[in-house]
Amino acid sequence: MNHSQPQQSAVWLHIGAGSFHRAHQAWYLHRLIKAGDEQWSIALGNIRDDATPLLNTLAAQQGEYVLETVTPAGERHYETISSIKKIIPWDAELSQLIAQGEKPETRVISFTVTESGYYLNNQFNLDQTNPDIRADLQGECRTIYGAISHILQQRKRSNGGPVTLLNCDNLRHNGSRFHQGLLQFLALRQQPELLKWIAANTSCPNTMVDRITPRPSPDVAVRVEQYMGKASQAPVMAEAFIQWVIEDNFIAGRPRLEKVGVEMVESVLPYEEAKIRILNASHSCIAWAGTLVGQQYIHESTQTEAIKKIAYRYVTEDVIPCLSPSPLNLKEYRDVVLDRFSNSYIQDTNQRVAADGFSKIPGFITPTLIECYQRGETPEATSLLPALFFVFMHKWALQQLPYEYQDGIVDPQAVKQMFAAKDPVAVYARDGKLFAELAEKPEFEALLRRSIASVYQWLDSVNAG
Repeated sequence: MNHSQPQQSAVWLHIGAGSFHRAHQAWYLHRLIKAGDEQWSIALGNIRDDATPLLNTLAAQQGEYVLETVTPAGERHYETISSIKKIIPWDAELSQLIAQGEKPETRVISFTVTESGYYLNNQFNLDQTNPDIRADLQGECRTIYGAISHILQQRKRSNGGPVTLLNCDNLRHNGSRFHQGLLQFLALRQQPELLKWIAANTSCPNTMVDRITPRPSPDVAVRVEQYMGKASQAPVMAEAFIQWVIEDNFIAGRPRLEKVGVEMVESVLPYEEAKIRILNASHSCIAWAGTLVGQQYIHESTQTEAIKKIAYRYVTEDVIPCLSPSPLNLKEYRDVVLDRFSNSYIQDTNQRVAADGFSKIPGFITPTLIECYQRGETPEATSLLPALFFVFMHKWALQQLPYEYQDGIVDPQAVKQMFAAKDPVAVYARDGKLFAELAEKPEFEALLRRSIASVYQWLDSVNAG
């Protein structure tokens, strides 16, 4: 693969205009530019029109915005990020996004569309039943597959040359899984010539991304204005901690990201397993549990001893044995993660972290359940996580959640039917989409039943107290 710098200026097209990209990938590119390497810049666009106000605001500021970071000790730092040089306006055909993607100077196309934005089932195959996927198979552009396939088709037609497709979401083996989904999508669309072109002209590195980035609240803009002495629209805030590990597999050149702290490696596997199982799964667990006891923020839930203990036990008793040996110090990583979650200055909400549970259970949690059984162990500690989600969704079905639950693949009708069934736990435990082969194991259903009962008992004791 060609890792050399292109001679002329190159564009990094990013799809997904949320806060995370602006606190993470754009920050690294900004640091590189500040260090004197100005060969790369970002063009930013979106698949859906929900980010149009943000894109308009950024366009009015020539792509610049302020990033606020905060340490667990409350030290704040402010930086004007200037790596986004082009804002791509949204239109229903994504015509301007596709036009940017087909240009030869666009050497990397990255994306943050959340875990559910890949529409993969529990076998990690494309979910062909999803209405957005079905629409895109007919030629629309509602998903990352529709957008990327249109871009690559145009690129092939205009001899735009090779391009790296870089997944920046919390999906295990994210580059490989996206690549597989894209190939399945194009096979269903019967585009053999494009498939051949992709094999020769694209690479899809696996990555691990990490920086807690809450949805910006109005007080961020107030603090930014106080610090900068002038108003700044569309600021973003994140924790001070940041990490990015990338498989060094770029087909059309890349920025010298290693100069600004990105870890370029041969395999991201041990890093992503630790991050997904220790950080992401614990995060969700804390958010579900915290919501159930009426808390709004991740830090207050992490600081609640009973909730912290669930996460700590899950990692210590089940995850660390599954992931050992590891090049990482897993106990230290666990402690750092729980410390980060306790950061009261982040004000990250349980609502944000509790989202997309129907993707997170199979992606973040079920692998540990399966591996515990394979090791001859009963995953008592891990089973509390899907138990918490079951009770959380029961509250949702009863319309008792304190906020709107957001999930890209939730089937509201199926959830309501499950809780209307004679034995909702049996329906849940036998859901193959969530629990893969465990859905057929009576001992797993029995374990889940015990764990769900213990969650209800815990809530009764909290309410009684």
